[in-house]
Amino acid sequence: MSTLIQISILPRQQEDADYILDVALEKAKLRKDDISDWRIRKRSIDARREPIKLNLQVEFWLRNEKREKIPPFVPKNVSEAPKIAIIGSGPAGLYAALRAIEAGLKPIVFERGKDVRERRRDLALINKEQTVNPESNYCFGEGGAGTYSDGKLYTRSKKRGNVLKAMEWFVHFGADPDILVDAHPHIGTNKLPKIITAMREAILENGGEVHFNSKLTDLKIEDGQITAIEINSDHWMEFKDVVLATGHSARDIFYLLHEKNIKIEAKPFALGVRVEHQQQLIDRIQYHGDDENPYLPPASYALVEQVEGLGVYSFCMCPGGIIAPCATAQEEVVTNGWSPSKRNNPYANSGVVVSVEPKDLPNYKIDDPFVCLDFQKQVEQRCWEAAGKTQRVPAQRMIDFIEGKLSSDFPKTSYQPGIVSADLNEVLPPLIATRLKKAFVSFGKKMKGYYTNSAVLHAPESRTSSPVSIPRNPETLEHVEVKGLYPCGEGAGYAGGIISAAIDGINCVDAIVKKLNSNK
Repeated sequence: MSTLIQISILPRQQEDADYILDVALEKAKLRKDDISDWRIRKRSIDARREPIKLNLQVEFWLRNEKREKIPPFVPKNVSEAPKIAIIGSGPAGLYAALRAIEAGLKPIVFERGKDVRERRRDLALINKEQTVNPESNYCFGEGGAGTYSDGKLYTRSKKRGNVLKAMEWFVHFGADPDILVDAHPHIGTNKLPKIITAMREAILENGGEVHFNSKLTDLKIEDGQITAIEINSDHWMEFKDVVLATGHSARDIFYLLHEKNIKIEAKPFALGVRVEHQQQLIDRIQYHGDDENPYLPPASYALVEQVEGLGVYSFCMCPGGIIAPCATAQEEVVTNGWSPSKRNNPYANSGVVVSVEPKDLPNYKIDDPFVCLDFQKQVEQRCWEAAGKTQRVPAQRMIDFIEGKLSSDFPKTSYQPGIVSADLNEVLPPLIATRLKKAFVSFGKKMKGYYTNSAVLHAPESRTSSPVSIPRNPETLEHVEVKGLYPCGEGAGYAGGIISAAIDGINCVDAIVKKLNSNK
């Protein structure tokens, strides 16, 4: 048993461990001799008012108490163990494979894209030559979409599973231990590839398999039970348990399931733009003018507003970040954002998106699983056309957008392929544009200085989540119609970020283990 104490300190005091310990001991009415160990368990910034403070949760172990250090990852050799297939090597797929190794199952991972380092060449082609490889891009490849689009680990999904275990695995494979402490943990795109590689090496070292350039192209189902999968249209393999962790952009998987008469459903999602400000401006707003304080990190923000019955909110805010081209096909454009670990770029960007329900769309039919996906595709293609049919994106200054004026010039943007001036009121559907306009005005009242013509809107931000869900039994986590098929992670509609996807991968393997044990 340990003791938890909450204290507040000034940012400049955060590196003074002796001071922090003294303050915490005083509050706990303890002396140094009374404790055997201590640590900072949680850390967050309180910038609601001046002076800005750090809130710390300090944990003590008394002299008669022992701080237990349980190994976060305990693998088994699974070379000869029962096999399960895992489709996709994003966070859901990787964590499913790692959990399988802990549980004594042999994971066979099939990834349509390339390994995490080989992907870099294809990302460079998008940025420099504006050529999209449909199998290897910001969304597809080892590590999934989060690897090269930020690596934020914050989640509200506490009820979905063991968040601490998921975070500890990241640390075990090379992440900074600070992610266990920070309220909004972040690894950084520059550091994630090494961690992802270490996870893959652990899978291989313990008897699992990982196959790249290996795309799921068909399924064999007999009497409601999956029996085999086809890879790359020419190779069939028998499996009775398949974790389908293909991500929110694997549209071909949705079409495949539909063609096989496997139930899928339209799902609410969100669509809007990616907004870029100067980071210095966001720091000045959030830190009440104390924007040059060397002890404060680049500031972030979170905004939400109800507009005409739909929610409009900031999404995946990237302090000190860069806007990236995240299309998965040549005739579309998609934006997302990422930050390096130091978050030291001069720009701050965030998605600002409108929540969309299937019933809100003009072509809605109750039995159409693709109504949201079709809407998403139409917006992405229209933006591609508006920017000249390249990987450049249509853009507009914020106040120009509100007033319906074409922007005659722009500040420098972090979006490498480039931007083209366009009236986003004409490019985006009215459902989206009218609500964004009202939300930006409201956001400007909440954050004085946010509403400015120096901010640039890049369109579209459209891959916030999957527009299709793959329904599963809440007890067994199997598809409602197909035994042995485990829809998993963001692509199936059961996660909303790296950590929640990772947890869902663990949960799906735990469900397989439970089933196998009950059948013994």
